[in-house]
Amino acid sequence: MALKRLPRRLQHGEEATLVEHLGELRARLLVSLAAILIGFVVAYIFHEQLIEWLLEPLPDERKDDLITIGVTEPFTTAIKVSFYAAFGLALPVILWQLWSFLAPAVGQGSQRIVAGFVALATVLFAGGVAFSYFIAFPKALAFLTNYDEELYDVQIRASYYLSFAALMVLATALFFELPIFILALVRLGVLTSAKLRQNRRWGIVIVIALAILLPTVDPVSLAFEAVPLLLLFEGSIWLSVLMEKRWHPAATTAVEL
Repeated sequence: MALKRLPRRLQHGEEATLVEHLGELRARLLVSLAAILIGFVVAYIFHEQLIEWLLEPLPDERKDDLITIGVTEPFTTAIKVSFYAAFGLALPVILWQLWSFLAPAVGQGSQRIVAGFVALATVLFAGGVAFSYFIAFPKALAFLTNYDEELYDVQIRASYYLSFAALMVLATALFFELPIFILALVRLGVLTSAKLRQNRRWGIVIVIALAILLPTVDPVSLAFEAVPLLLLFEGSIWLSVLMEKRWHPAATTAVEL
């Protein structure tokens, strides 16, 4: 009975009405929301460990400067941190539901395509979390917490810091999904590897703009975030060239001719 409640994936070439498409979309959204809710419960149970984990990159001399203001701040901070963590935990399920909804439009073997994209997305997300937490974030904190320190009595408000830390780690990890986004557009036929190569300069500008949009205000972390995103963008172009030959062999042959 439980299996019948899961959204049914349409087969390639299968005709469906608008109502059936909307019904499938609604079911997949509900599955994604359920995954976020379960992730939130798990994250909240371990929110103390999550907060300790986010405090670790703070310079040692600043760890005693953390303060809260107001009686509700500890609780609301735990809720916010748990929500960010829940989204990260639920991301594989969300991507699975999203790509399962789109996969029937790209051909046979959609199950294998979905599994491959979700696996790659999970690896990239984990890599983004690790890069942000171990490399970019500590450099940014060292710069920001010691900037003009002789002018101020530096104290760090817990809710601001923990929200900033969780959001920066999550946003960086999501931007590491850039190759998945580009490959999905190529797989759907919206983009081609030739267009990507021809518009490489515009792509670089967009990637730098994305790095600027990350929750950071200092040039140190901006540089640390922009460089891997540019490398991921360049890698996406060459991976698109390789995969396009498998996905659209006729179109690739026509271009070469």
